[in-house]
Amino acid sequence: MDANWDHVILLSGDALRADHLSCHGYHRETTPILDELAAEGIHFTNAYSPSSHTREAVPALLTGEYPDVAIDSDYRLATDTVASTLSEEGYATGGFHSNPFVSRAYGFDQGFDTFDDDLHFGKHKLIALAQRALDKLRNRHYARADEINERSLSWIDSLDSDQSFFLWNHYMDTHGPYEPPGEYATLYRESGISERDAQSLYQRAIKDPDSITDEERQLLIDLYDAEIRYNDEKIGEFLDKLRERELLENSLLVFTADHGDAFGEHGYYEHPRYLHDEITHVPLLVRPPGGTSDVIETPVSTLDIVATIQDLVNGESEPSLLTPSYGDDHRVFSQASGENEHSHIRRYAIRSADGLCFCERDQETDSITFGDCTTRSLRDELEAHVEERVRVENGESESESDEVDEEIERRLSALGYKE
Repeated sequence: MDANWDHVILLSGDALRADHLSCHGYHRETTPILDELAAEGIHFTNAYSPSSHTREAVPALLTGEYPDVAIDSDYRLATDTVASTLSEEGYATGGFHSNPFVSRAYGFDQGFDTFDDDLHFGKHKLIALAQRALDKLRNRHYARADEINERSLSWIDSLDSDQSFFLWNHYMDTHGPYEPPGEYATLYRESGISERDAQSLYQRAIKDPDSITDEERQLLIDLYDAEIRYNDEKIGEFLDKLRERELLENSLLVFTADHGDAFGEHGYYEHPRYLHDEITHVPLLVRPPGGTSDVIETPVSTLDIVATIQDLVNGESEPSLLTPSYGDDHRVFSQASGENEHSHIRRYAIRSADGLCFCERDQETDSITFGDCTTRSLRDELEAHVEERVRVENGESESESDEVDEEIERRLSALGYKE
């Protein structure tokens, strides 16, 4: 493993579940590029997100803190991100994505020199209105991977040749509604589907999962897998551009996801606020400069990514993900806050090599209800963890949230979050 490195590149997919990647044994070859990346890096086969949805998972990913620390009660960023840390160390910092939940409206531009969240407020009003009209006309609700690649590469090219940088690209292609572009639309099925029908089916799967037939479920999976294949190819193109610029070999490269998507396995679709494997088990590939080859089966958390980067910057000798020494007793915790009529519920999970355990805490009654638990020991550990998170929660201070721009509302509706 080469110890010389200058740059940190974090690539993340939205709603990308691990078991639909071919390097995780999926029956389709959905990720030939990521399979190659797994072979020349450290492949964590049992990596889990700290939460099951973007509003809590991405803040944890960027800060290395559990959601109850990373964000406030209004989902605004409440602590420093890795971008802030690296900026203080002299790195140029750039972030490129199009998810409204982690936009500048919620403070996620903090620490980034350049932060392109694909939203138009703050720009010239006429330009913003024209862009919104064009987006609606072409049914555009997020930036495709090729756009994210183009924007981030242009930013890299604008830097001085000796400037170290931190780059975060977050790809939305695998988030519903599943609308694979061009030839990908028929990659796993004979005929395509209109964008209107794709959006309608996705919305119905969320609102009325019992109405989805076996054929419609398979259609959703086919379209989802095609989106994965498209995203994989675009990531390959991005890596090729890094190689052309002779940047990959002196960069720490991390690929992961914020959460997964469900397809009816537990009676729901998409990624509601539960903690089952389908929506918390995510890919995690770490390629150090010069490459390496290792497979780690012990459960790990994407919280470890920030700690690894910070250890490298601070010159520590044993960063967690690059020199893994996890024992059988390593535990991984996840959490998710409820919403709507369940806003008083917090869900928690613990995973280890021995199994897993789930529980719910009712904030109104301060009671804990346990679900499936593999062992009594895991139940006791999860209960202790919940008690610790409650102490953290009680020490939290709330902050007021700014009104969310109407453009965010439009994007969220297209992505299935609004009526």
